Amino acid sequence: MFKILGGIIDVISNIDPEQFAPSKPPPPRMPVQYAEQHESDEERQFRKVFQQLAGDDMEVSPSELMNILNRIISKHADLKTDGFSIESCRSMVAVMDSDSTGKLGFHEFKHLWDNIKKWQAMYKAYDRDHSGTIGADELPGAFKAAGFPLNDQLYQMMSRRYSDENGNMDFDNYIGCLVRLDAMCRAFKTLDKDCNGTIKVNIQEWLQLTMYS
Repeated sequence: MFKILGGIIDVISNIDPEQFAPSKPPPPRMPVQYAEQHESDEERQFRKVFQQLAGDDMEVSPSELMNILNRIISKHADLKTDGFSIESCRSMVAVMDSDSTGKLGFHEFKHLWDNIKKWQAMYKAYDRDHSGTIGADELPGAFKAAGFPLNDQLYQMMSRRYSDENGNMDFDNYIGCLVRLDAMCRAFKTLDKDCNGTIKVNIQEWLQLTMYS
């Protein structure tokens, strides 16, 4: 166990966090009337769609997110996927759930949606053999384009976690991996208050960071 942890720490210590470019966090939740008055035309259009997707409570649960993503992905034959699982969607909701409601409000969902659209374009661009998956040789370029230039050891670790036995990462695993990677990097930068590339957390902070993700 200690050997494994030591290996992970060695990998992390070889990376410069300043190289990472995670997305900005979703804006804090505002009263609906205030938010609607200050929205752009694009946000107003998206809110109409969100109202249809989210239902009466105006929040998207993990099961609702799974249904939304799988319905959309079913229309893209060029993206190989087994479908987004409920566990994957629970993880995505958890890392995007800035106000800890267990669901995604409008801004949280829009933030996730914008990232998925951006990363989908990168996925297709780096799937150079048009297999519908990202191969091990295509993965570094795809992740670097997304703002995460990792070292070889981390690519191997992520491949073992998110790729199949042949080293190919399909779309749902690619998105799930990037959503979590993006959130973890944002959390690190928030905690690294003196910007020295290291953070100090207590057990409470560590469990909150790792268990609800």
